[in-house]
Amino acid sequence: MLEIAPRRIKEAVIRVPGSKSYTHRVLIASALAAGESVVDGALFSRDTELTAAALRKFGAEIAAEPENHRFVVRGTGGRLQPCAEEIYLENSGTSMRLLTAIAALGRGEYLLDGSARMRERPMAELLEALRQLDVPAVALAGSGCPPIRITGGRLLGGPVEIDCAISSQYLSGLLLAAPLTPRGMRIKVVRGPVSKPYIELTMKVMRNFKIKVEHRDYLEFSVPGKQVYEAGSRLVEPDCSQAGYFWAAAAICGAEIKVADIRPDSSQGDLQFVRVLEKMGCKVDFAPDGVTVAGPGRLAAVEVDMGDMPDLVPTLAVVAAFAEGTTRISNVAHLRAKESDRLAAVAAELGKLGIVAECGPDSIAVTGGTPSGARISTYDDHRIAMSFSLVGLRVPGVVIEDQMCVAKSFPNYWEVFARLGR
Repeated sequence: MLEIAPRRIKEAVIRVPGSKSYTHRVLIASALAAGESVVDGALFSRDTELTAAALRKFGAEIAAEPENHRFVVRGTGGRLQPCAEEIYLENSGTSMRLLTAIAALGRGEYLLDGSARMRERPMAELLEALRQLDVPAVALAGSGCPPIRITGGRLLGGPVEIDCAISSQYLSGLLLAAPLTPRGMRIKVVRGPVSKPYIELTMKVMRNFKIKVEHRDYLEFSVPGKQVYEAGSRLVEPDCSQAGYFWAAAAICGAEIKVADIRPDSSQGDLQFVRVLEKMGCKVDFAPDGVTVAGPGRLAAVEVDMGDMPDLVPTLAVVAAFAEGTTRISNVAHLRAKESDRLAAVAAELGKLGIVAECGPDSIAVTGGTPSGARISTYDDHRIAMSFSLVGLRVPGVVIEDQMCVAKSFPNYWEVFARLGR
């Protein structure tokens, strides 16, 4: 447990680690390339280490240099080796969904499993799409959730339909595998997709590796087959999801906080979180060396569709606890299938603070007030821990349970957080 000490913050410059979403995808693309790739600025966290470990089992040679934020990857050229061992991915949904599709490129059977919570997270839509492509893909418990058995050696490509109402990662996995198939893929999205910026990010990574991919309105995708991922040097951007905690701290504390090295032209959808804070009364400054948020004297409630920024919903809900009025967050049903049921978790923990929060099937409404101290359950969910830590900047008596769950995405979060107010 960790008790947060309230503090006065006037201004700060913060640096956050590399993007988790970029790191996963660049590692996978590097592992599929022929030759050596150097990945700089990479995030070293539990989730990205799980992806790297799995790719080693697929035959990639990956040297980790965490002190330099660098991976050096000698790729497989798309020829994945068989793997008799179970590939254990804990509760990394990104690893599970992307690597399930990649396993179809291999030979023989691959077994992918995870933690108790991972065994509750849906995969049925991706498995159905793989079966359309003649890939034997089975959820062994019959629940549509891990453990998953994929039999490689039969992925030729072709037309496929996929339901992306729960997760865009199903589509990202197919996209990453598609260029290495003989026929390529023509993918039609029949529901969704949610989180479109993450799909755009996947395509950006593919194009950086010289892969051709096209889409029409995020509903139809075309990837020619027999392509080659081109090895080389790649740079991972700082993580806008992680930056969001510090921009939110500026909003809550009436401070001015810059997150360094965030590019104004970043393709990460979570950069748009600053626009939400702007509507709540904050001032935002985009500069070549970072993005700054200055909090106002008083925050105003907003109504906002967060379908493209789901990871920042807990953070926005915490900011809303300090705003005047009721903030309504919509189009976020997919949050119920994350590391925790984030809608239920956020509502429960805000309730402990004395803040009224009401959930619908795909929404949450938070009425601002005067939060009080409380012991915060984190549900083994990194984003709950980091979001609710922000309350403690203003409110005494906030205690975060299992604070080290942040290692999933931001291992040195508490060290960076401690710099606020110094």
